[in-house]
Amino acid sequence: MSALSKLSPSITDMIRMDHSHVMLAFHQYTGGASPRVKKALTTHICTALEIHATLEEEFFYPAMRRISSDPVVAKSEPEHDEMRQMIAQLRASKTIDAQHDRLLMELMRAVLHHVADEETVLLPSAEKLLSAEELGEMGIQMSKRRLQLVGNKAGTIAASGIVGFSGSTTAIVLALAGGIAAGHFLKGAADARLQSRH
Repeated sequence: MSALSKLSPSITDMIRMDHSHVMLAFHQYTGGASPRVKKALTTHICTALEIHATLEEEFFYPAMRRISSDPVVAKSEPEHDEMRQMIAQLRASKTIDAQHDRLLMELMRAVLHHVADEETVLLPSAEKLLSAEELGEMGIQMSKRRLQLVGNKAGTIAASGIVGFSGSTTAIVLALAGGIAAGHFLKGAADARLQSRH
C-alpha cells in the first residue's frame, strides 16, 4: 500500500462523507426560510449532488460492475439521471414558489432512497470484495477528480454554504471539522511526497 493511500480516506469513506454533507444541507432547508437562504441551499445541494454523481459514475460504479451483479448497481446511474432532471427543474423554478419547496422535497426523498441502497448494499459489498489498497487508491483518484470538477465553482460552493448554513451551529462545527480533516490530509500527502523524493 502506498504511503499516500494510507493517509487518504477510502472511496467508500468519501462517499459516506458526501452523503452526510448533502443530507445535512437538505435538513437546513425549511419552507419558512428566506428566499435568499433557500436559493443558497438549493445551489449548494444541486452542485454537491452533481459532483458526487459524476465521481461515483467515473470511479465507484465501474469498479462495482466488475465485482458484483447486484441489481442495485444497475439502477444507480438511472437514479442519478432522474436526480439530474429534478435538479434542472429546481434550478428553473423560483424559490418564492411553493413548487420549489415541493421539488426540493421530492429530490430529498429520491436522494434518501438512493443513499439507503448505497449505504446498506453497495458500500459494504465494496469493502468486502475490494482490498483496502484498492479502496484507498480509488479514494485518491476521486479526490483529484473532485478538485477538477469543483474548479471555478469553489467560490459559489463556499458562498452558498455560508448563506445556506448560517445560524446552524452543527453545520458550522461540521464544516470546520471537514476543513481541519482536509488540511491534515493535504499536509500528510505533501509530507509523503517529500519523503519519497529522499
